[in-house]
Amino acid sequence: MSDAPRKGSLLVIFLTVFIDLLGFGMVLPLLPVYATDFAEQLGLEEGHLKVGLLIGFLMSSFSLMQFVFAPLWGRLSDRIGRRPVLMVGLAGSVIFYTLFGIATVLKSLPLLFVARIGAGIAGATISTAQAYIADSTTLETRAKGMALVGAAFGLGFTFGPLFGFLAVPAEGGDPGPGPGYAAAVLSAGALLLAYFKLPESLKPGNQATERHWFDRRALADALTTPGIGMLLWASFVCIVSFASFESTLSLTVKDDKVGYGFSFGQLCLTFAFIGLVLTVVQGGIVRRLSGKVPEKWMATTGTVLEIFGFMLMATAAAHTSVGLLFAGLTTVVTGFAFITPSLNSLLSRWSDPAKQGGILGIGQSIASLARIVGPMIGVPLFENRALAEGWGVKSAQLPSIFAAALMALGVILILVATRRGHDYGTVDA
Repeated sequence: MSDAPRKGSLLVIFLTVFIDLLGFGMVLPLLPVYATDFAEQLGLEEGHLKVGLLIGFLMSSFSLMQFVFAPLWGRLSDRIGRRPVLMVGLAGSVIFYTLFGIATVLKSLPLLFVARIGAGIAGATISTAQAYIADSTTLETRAKGMALVGAAFGLGFTFGPLFGFLAVPAEGGDPGPGPGYAAAVLSAGALLLAYFKLPESLKPGNQATERHWFDRRALADALTTPGIGMLLWASFVCIVSFASFESTLSLTVKDDKVGYGFSFGQLCLTFAFIGLVLTVVQGGIVRRLSGKVPEKWMATTGTVLEIFGFMLMATAAAHTSVGLLFAGLTTVVTGFAFITPSLNSLLSRWSDPAKQGGILGIGQSIASLARIVGPMIGVPLFENRALAEGWGVKSAQLPSIFAAALMALGVILILVATRRGHDYGTVDA
């Protein structure tokens, strides 16, 4: 009898995260393009390094806020409960996505920053959703429960850009405030769902007595475990590379001077294609190979695929070839789908089970930092026309060339890490 409410609550959490991620997925592809247009209001010329730094910070601000506020929301939810924190986060999403729409009407870059930073703070409650699942599941069903959040993420990133496609004008003009307002409506729907259908999961007496913003002991454990320090560096490098590519893709395909001149609708469909490839590869190929092929070779294969994919994209940008572009996108996303679960699996296998939670938390913090750094490098590279001319390439090629070079370093780090690391409780041969 007690299982029914539990299953119902998990379904509501899944829908809540999914609907909120739909709104995020709608806005993400359009954000750097909006920002480039609005930069002109500040007298900044397109193709200038200052524009790249400005947009890079705008793209990074969401991840920065999540890095700062996720542990703070988690600590607050330990004290006052999961439900109020989740609802405050959803209410914040409604407010700041509405503000995003208003910013597009006013063509205000400062207001766009406020909306993006606010959305990052509001969206940092995903860790609270994971805590809700931990409250509502047994140890035996915990993994399945956590998989719901991963599924909601994947589906949100796949279908969000499709909803964005529906929100932009059919004639291919400026989408204006439509995507922002639509994202706000979706978040409002998730808020109502949580208000009426989501009970509190934190039981009296289960509140944490102490919770640190950053676990320094876990960091020390990670760095003193053979191979894990190098594995964290490999993860950082690989995610910086992918985040650099992801943050510049919109600019590359939308720009009709150095890119492909896609419409806003085509831009949204491109991101939907990426989400679809990621979902199919992770759910179909990687899942079937896991346990049969060692993580070392899964991760190494992924890095090699990404290097090849980035070079394809650089070649595509040189010739403005849409066919090569999508071949490169497919290859890069496939490689990333191989890398992430493999590195996380190795991180878990090499860790002392008694310290595993803290070390995995450090891994998540490293990933968040990488998502902050990636756009701060990739977007300025894209906007640096002078550097591109000096190298004799298009500026749209620079982020892909940088990402490929960084992934070459990633291959080396993964191979070194796997030579040093070993499963906990075993010794090197």
